[in-house]
Amino acid sequence: MKQQPPFFNGAAFTCPHCEAYAQMRWAQLHVMTNGISSTRAWLAHCVHCGNESIWWSRTSNSAEGVMVYPHKASAPPPHDDMPEPVLRDYEEARQIASISPRAAAALLRLCIEKLCIHLNAEGTNINAQIACLVRQGLPPKIAKAMDVVRVTGNNAVHPGQMDDGDIADACGTLFTLVNMIVEDRITRPRMVDEVYASLPPNALAAIERRDGEK
Repeated sequence: MKQQPPFFNGAAFTCPHCEAYAQMRWAQLHVMTNGISSTRAWLAHCVHCGNESIWWSRTSNSAEGVMVYPHKASAPPPHDDMPEPVLRDYEEARQIASISPRAAAALLRLCIEKLCIHLNAEGTNINAQIACLVRQGLPPKIAKAMDVVRVTGNNAVHPGQMDDGDIADACGTLFTLVNMIVEDRITRPRMVDEVYASLPPNALAAIERRDGEK
């Protein structure tokens, strides 16, 4: 199922109530203050479950806003094998993705940096560490996934690099990519090692003799 964190005035995203990727119908809430109609409050109605989220725009005609209800993580949950230092940043990114996709993207970039450290990659920065992993046989698709998160996270915190809509559109995919990297670099090698270790001792000895032959 497609995952898209909620974003202001979005035509469709992952509903914070039913967690389905669904169309949203938006409506302004007109509040009278001293005889003046205010439209800073908005409702996003999910056509799938019928529930609504409440949003607050920074100004009455702003194109930017934050979800104030419900406050709930809607990004994909972390992979079961995600290392603890990475997990903490990933969960924080999940909690704030709907409020600040930029901050979430920056945290996911930090997740990639910590994954590189966990994988014993050498280098003084994340770019050099990814290059180190590539030299060690990192599959091209996983290297591309790492670079997507790295570059998007970098651009999210530098003004003018990406607009809010592009960050919001990409944010949900970044969570999926981080989980995919954990699956490829941690889960699959562990599964192979565990199954291999369960082979009969005589079979393991024969494999070692075969591989030791010149």
